[in-house]
This record gives sequence, structure tokens and C-alpha cells, in this order.
Amino acid sequence: MERIPITKSGYETLKKELVKLKTVERPQNIRAIEEARAHGDLSENAEFDAAKDRQAFIEGRIGELEYKLGNAEVINPDGLPKDRAVFGCTVVLENVDTGEEVQYQLVGPDESDIGQERISVSSPLGQAMLGKEPGAEVMLQAPGGKRCYEIIDII
Repeated sequence: MERIPITKSGYETLKKELVKLKTVERPQNIRAIEEARAHGDLSENAEFDAAKDRQAFIEGRIGELEYKLGNAEVINPDGLPKDRAVFGCTVVLENVDTGEEVQYQLVGPDESDIGQERISVSSPLGQAMLGKEPGAEVMLQAPGGKRCYEIIDII
């Protein structure tokens, strides 16, 4: 069975989405299907088709979330070693060319949010940082060209 690493906050976010889908979205969609069905001829009923498409999306997402939550391995970043970049830790980087400092928490794909300084371990930068120690250089081929960062600290 595949274990899916996730932080506690990421797990809670997925759980909330699942509850919303089951208790709000699914019942609303069922009502929409019933209303569209009441309009008669289903062969040319765009509302019915849209509601059925939405139903398929909701059921697919519920299945996906149940799988991820069922296989989740919640990782507490507080207990992680700070000697190298691993899932859940926060890495402070310095752009070698500009001197600009940034920091990112390494999280799973479902949790990544650049605005919240959370990047996926499967992203190019996340992959480049994994396993590296403070002082190591991280090279990244970005759309604007090569970027070189130095790992300043791991929090």
C-alpha cells in the first residue's frame, strides 16, 4: 500500500474538503439533477447534462480524497532532523546571484501553495533541495534561465 506523506494541516484541509463534498456539494447536486429531470426531455436538457457531469466530478474527487486520506502518513515537522532538507521541513535559500533570501516548507503536492511559502517535494525546486544540507548549492533550470541557490538554514 502506497503511503502518502502529508503534514497535519494538509491532512485537515483534505478532510474538510471531503466533508464539504459529502455534506454540501453532493446533496446540492442531487437536488440540481432532480430539478433538471423535472423539466422533461432529458435528451436535450443541458441543465441535466451539466448536473450529471458535476456529479461525476464530485464522486471522483470524493474517491480521490478517501484514497489519499486512507493512505496518508501524517508527518510532524517538529520532530524532523534539521541537518538536511526532508519532507515537512522549512528551507531557507539565498539566491547566489541576487542575494535575495526566500524560505519554503517542503510539502506534498496537495498542500503546495507558493503564496504560503509551501512547495511540493515533487516540484523541480523541491526535488533539487531534497537530501541537501545547509551550505549546499541547489541548481534549478527555471523558465527564465538557470538559478543557483545556497541552502542557508533548515528550520
